[in-house]
Amino acid sequence: MSDTNNNTNFAEAPEGYTGAGFFATSLEKIVGLARKNSLWPLPFATSCCGIEFMATMGSTYDLSRFGSERMSFSPRQADVLMVMGTIAKKMGPVVKQVYEQMAEPRWVIAVGACATTGGIFDTYSVLQGIDRIVPVDVYVPGCPPRPEQILEGVLRVQDLAENESLRRRNSPEYQALLASYNIK
Repeated sequence: MSDTNNNTNFAEAPEGYTGAGFFATSLEKIVGLARKNSLWPLPFATSCCGIEFMATMGSTYDLSRFGSERMSFSPRQADVLMVMGTIAKKMGPVVKQVYEQMAEPRWVIAVGACATTGGIFDTYSVLQGIDRIVPVDVYVPGCPPRPEQILEGVLRVQDLAENESLRRRNSPEYQALLASYNIK
C-alpha cells in the first residue's frame, strides 16, 4: 500500500481477519513481521568485502531502509552474523564463539567468495567456507560482491525471518543441525 501524497510505502499486513475496528491474525505472523523489519547485523569483516559492506551502509544504498541500520558489535544483541572476507583457520573458533553467543533466533550470511568457499586462497591456513564451522543461511557470491548483492542477501534473511515458525528452533531437526556443528 502506498500513500499518493508522499509516496510512503508501508509493510504489508499479514494474513488475518478484518472487520469494522479490528484486525486479528496469528501471533506467529506478527512476530515474523516484527523480526523481518528489525534485524540487527553483526559485521565480522576481515578484508575487502567489509569495504563493500561499508558502501552498503552509506547513503547511496542505505541498508537502514530495510530495518537494519543498527549495527551491533555485541553478539548478544545481534540477529544476523555477516561474515565477510578471508577467514583463517585460527580465526574459525572465534567465529564459532561469536555465533554461539548470539541469542536465538540467529541467522548467518556468508558474504563474498572467501567466506563462502575460501576464494582464491586454497591454502592450508584458510578456512574453505564458514559453513564448515557454523550453519549458513544465505550465501552472497562475488569477489567482492557489489552492495546490491549484499542488500539482496539481507532481503533473503528477511524472508527467512518473516516465514520461520516460532517452534522451528526447538525442533529435533534444528537441534540435529546444531549438533552436527558441535554447537550446544
